[in-house]
Amino acid sequence: MPRDYRRYDPDQSLMFPPSVRDWLPEDHLAYFLSDTIDALDLSAFDARYGDSGPGNQAFDPRMMLKVLVYAYATGTFSSRKIATKLHEDVAYRVLGSDNFPAHRTISDFRKRHLPEFKDLFVQVVQTAHEVGLVKLGTVAVDGSKVKANASKHKAMSYKRMKEEEKRLRKEIRDLMVKAKKTDDDEDKRYGKDRRGDELPSELSRREDRLRSIRAARKRLEARQQETDREQGREPDDQDRPGKSGRPFKRAFGEPAAKAQENFTDPESRIMKRGSSGFEQCYNAQIAVDETEQIIVATTVTQNASDVNELEAVLDQIEQTLGEYPEKTLADAGYRSETNLKMLEKKEIEEFIAMGREKSGKAKQPALENEASCRMAKKMKTERAQKNYRKRKYLGEPPFAWIKSGMGFNRFSLRGFDNVTSEWNLAAMAANLKRMHRKMAWV
Repeated sequence: MPRDYRRYDPDQSLMFPPSVRDWLPEDHLAYFLSDTIDALDLSAFDARYGDSGPGNQAFDPRMMLKVLVYAYATGTFSSRKIATKLHEDVAYRVLGSDNFPAHRTISDFRKRHLPEFKDLFVQVVQTAHEVGLVKLGTVAVDGSKVKANASKHKAMSYKRMKEEEKRLRKEIRDLMVKAKKTDDDEDKRYGKDRRGDELPSELSRREDRLRSIRAARKRLEARQQETDREQGREPDDQDRPGKSGRPFKRAFGEPAAKAQENFTDPESRIMKRGSSGFEQCYNAQIAVDETEQIIVATTVTQNASDVNELEAVLDQIEQTLGEYPEKTLADAGYRSETNLKMLEKKEIEEFIAMGREKSGKAKQPALENEASCRMAKKMKTERAQKNYRKRKYLGEPPFAWIKSGMGFNRFSLRGFDNVTSEWNLAAMAANLKRMHRKMAWV
């Protein structure tokens, strides 16, 4: 007797329930994202489309936003892959509601609304605060290097730029001489109506390359001039002694020989990224509330150092929620006399490491750095150590959720402003996933 199987009929109609609301479990992340986004103020998104008029109808920004946020929350960042999932993935079909924007439309929507993602992130944090998931008792601040959408192999040092400029100029001169000789020979052999465009293409390629290198060199020099001015230098001060009493090693505005510029994303910087070595990166910052590990503030910097970002992160918390946290935890990367005085002025109790945790050795601050001396003494107490130990399980896990859990370990966009907006989008998606998980138990 043949075995009896469950019914299987690929040609049957109505394989799915008639209502899309029945396609997914009631507690699915897609429904939570949809309901939360519906409750937010999206007037800024509508404003970009202006009044109705002639032309094609735009897709509803609420639908586009829900699809985009869900894509980031579930690890899909490519507009082509998002467009494919709108046809193949049930959750995307539910959020899209029979809308199938092309990948170019999705990409343009993300680029067009980059400034709005900051306000959207703020609204999500405020919502979390209203429902009790954020209380601002203790906040951990941390930073992590995120790869830029650029290869370090597309970067060139200042020394190499000057060498390449010299080489390309010589090649262009040689090609011009060769092209002239070839033209003269062909004119004698075939007449002046002969067309020869092989050599001009070689010239064009080298000239384009030369223009790119010159532009990159000028960006490096402009950035170095700004740095030199901040350090108190002035043009034509090469012959004057510096702080050490000796003449400056480099002329004003002249970058170091090893200073690099990237041709793909000039605003990214070479940074050491854990065990993977040096990469083109941005330094992404977050502040995480202790209550349910909601990210309450974000910034992005082009500097590999964290020290200058602490005040900006804390001020963002105050602007978003109207108050500063009671306590702040941060590793030694944020240690500075300026930061410690700032925290005391804002009346935020601080717990900042004065040295590397692995070695257990803290550098003894100079006596004139009074705030640092007070912190060094404080961090030796059992109470301070107990509070500081929270930093590892508060500040570091959200980066793991974003990078490993969501798969966001590289920016899709290029340029500092675009990357900052995309980081807000990724942090907002991580917050919504966290809120969905925590509120499911309420």
